[in-house]
Parts: sequence; C-alpha cells; structure tokens
Amino acid sequence: MERWKGRVALVTGASVGIGAAVARALVQHGMKVVGCARNVDKIEKLAAECQSAGYRGTLIPYKCDLCNEEEILSMFSAIKTLHQGVDVCINNAGLAHNEPLLSGRTDGWRNMIDVNILALAICTREAYQSMKERHVDDGHIININSMGGHRMVPSADEHFYCATKYAVTAVTEGLRQELREAKTHIRATCISPGIVETEFAFRHHNSDPERAAAVYESIKCLKAEDIASAVTYVLSAPAHVQAIQDVDEFVSSSDFEKCSVTSPAHQ
Repeated sequence: MERWKGRVALVTGASVGIGAAVARALVQHGMKVVGCARNVDKIEKLAAECQSAGYRGTLIPYKCDLCNEEEILSMFSAIKTLHQGVDVCINNAGLAHNEPLLSGRTDGWRNMIDVNILALAICTREAYQSMKERHVDDGHIININSMGGHRMVPSADEHFYCATKYAVTAVTEGLRQELREAKTHIRATCISPGIVETEFAFRHHNSDPERAAAVYESIKCLKAEDIASAVTYVLSAPAHVQAIQDVDEFVSSSDFEKCSVTSPAHQ
C-alpha cells in the first residue's frame, strides 16, 4: 500500500458500514480520502477520529446526493480543483427497498437503479476520465457488489435489489473489457460480500427492526472491516495483477470463497 500514500481515493456511501470502514482503512494507509454521502455528520466525526488517532492520511467529507448527476459532477470538479483528481474510486454506496416485482412501487425501483447502477456508472466514468486526463495508468476502480449479484435471493423483497446487483456484475465485466481495449493498466475489481453486519438490514427493514436483527442473528456474519481488508488486499496487489473477488458470508476476510488473479495480458 506504500505506493498509494498521498494519493486520492473517492469512497461513496462513506458515512456508515462498509464505506466508513474502507475510508478509515485507506486513511490509515496514508491516502487522501474523499468520503461522500447525503449527510456528512458521521464522516466529519470519523475524520476527527482518524486525525486524533494519528493516521497518515486525511479524510475529506463531501456532501453529495448520488441520485443527482449534477451533484456527482460537481463533486468530481471539486476534487479536481482541490486534489487534482481521483486515483482510486470505491463505488460502495447502495441501498435496498422492500419492493417485490409483482407489487413493488416504481419510485422504490427507480431509487435502487439511481443509486446502485447509475451513480456507480457515473462515478466510474468520471473517475476514469480523471485518470486519463492526468495520464494516471495505475488507477483502480473497485465496485462493492453483493452475492445477490451472482445468485437470486429466495425472497420477493430482495428480487429487484438483486437485479441491480446483477447489473453491477455486468457493468464491472464490461468495464474490465473496455479498459483492456483502451490498452490501459487501470484496474477494475468487483467485491461481492454475503451478509455483512452493518446498518443495511435496519434501513432495508426500517419498519420491522426485529426482522432486521434476525438477519444478523441467523448466521456468523462478515464485519465491515473484513470488506475493508479485501479492498486493501486488491489495492496492494502488484500493478501487473488484476484481482477479482467474491466474498461469501461464511468466510473470514482472509479466506475468500473465490479469488481469480490474472495478468493484464488476460484482463
């Protein structure tokens, strides 16, 4: 991770859960981390904690509604002005609503599409353009996906959410192919956790906290720090290595269910 010291990472959805854990880990390793969310109060608190802990990097809170493309573009413009550009993009922000395919509300579906797919694609495009215009050839785009993007969860409440995560799987593969065609060494990685014990289930089942708690009590869950470890693992891989990982809910952060590593020639 030494080669990333002083360089700029964007982490979306950085206020809680996986995003906060990833932001903290990258700051510990000396990166300048722009952490964005709709509400930055918790990011500001995390930034103060990182500073008090004496971490080598810095955490810069940025308020951004990822459902609004103009706000995303303004964020990238601000990063360019203040920090030159983005070297690492962690597309972490994501959400789920209880909106089944047969009875769900269109606005719930649209919100999942806006955050889980469109915002991810826009941030990816803008991060790549930032790297390209500065001739950064070793950047990294990491999409925090879900095992729901590889298998359909047998619950009607999750089906549309899973559809958006299948899209993330497809987008990441398409990105990998386009980066190869562009003859760049910028890397793309998709990390797909199973159940991670965060605030996610409580937001998903916000009207039924007992159901949310039961999700995390049913099995031994991953922790947000496990996913942060996966992120630092792929970032610390040699520049000529492309790492693609799927992390299941029954494994620890050091025992990944799937891990394929290929050289850039076979990206």
